[in-house]
Amino acid sequence: MTSTAVIQLFVFVLAGFVGFQAITRVPPLLHTPLMAATNAISGISLVASIVLAGANQSVLSTVLGTIAVGCAMANVVGGFLITDRMLAMFDKAKAAKQEERASAKVH
Repeated sequence: MTSTAVIQLFVFVLAGFVGFQAITRVPPLLHTPLMAATNAISGISLVASIVLAGANQSVLSTVLGTIAVGCAMANVVGGFLITDRMLAMFDKAKAAKQEERASAKVH
């Protein structure tokens, strides 16, 4: 493994740790605006990870790129689902429809 690959792996692990620590310390009131902003950043990282996975430089870069594509895609999709659900709580008509659907599924 080259020194560049070790540095890239170190930055990858460090970014994951810092991101986890930052997100877990966000108050619930600020979660929706933060999620909306990070969806855009995740979209950018998704494009970059697709480029990295397809660059075909080495097996390690392809594997890490593929892992990054999966993580970024899960983050984008999950972020949009959570943001939509949280925004639906503020829309009374939409929230009532969702409550009706949920109660209809139970019965």
